Amino acid sequence: MVIIAVGTLLFVIGFIGCCATVRESRCGLVTFSAVLLLVFATEVVVVVLGYIYRAKVEAVVNHSIQKVYNEYKGTNTDAPSRAIDYVQRQLHCCGIHNYSDWMNTHWFIESKNNSVPVSCCKPSISNCTGTLMRPGDLYPEGCEVLVVKKLKDIM
Repeated sequence: MVIIAVGTLLFVIGFIGCCATVRESRCGLVTFSAVLLLVFATEVVVVVLGYIYRAKVEAVVNHSIQKVYNEYKGTNTDAPSRAIDYVQRQLHCCGIHNYSDWMNTHWFIESKNNSVPVSCCKPSISNCTGTLMRPGDLYPEGCEVLVVKKLKDIM
């Protein structure tokens, strides 16, 4: 949505510049140049801020992911559970660093079933229950590294 809005804005700015050129309007060309300079300055600021904050992504993700995993309830009604299940399925990961991280969560301790969420199961394994007795059925890689990588790719 943002890309479409920015593209539309740039199209309008370009159209104004073309109209000003055709009409040989000094005021229109000055306005066009000023707006174009403002757009360029904004792009430079965004690139610099993206570069500066890119290094902080890992620390922010680490803090946030710990908090969300501790809020996991295993239901589809609460946002942390839906978010974790979605990330684990989409990124093919389990836990923060690996599946053993689940053993330190409130959900694991309270459920007492010695298993991780089913979203940790590899899709190629049928009837996977998330039991820790069959670690080969679970994604071996943790989600934190993959989330950080995805965010850095976007930036």
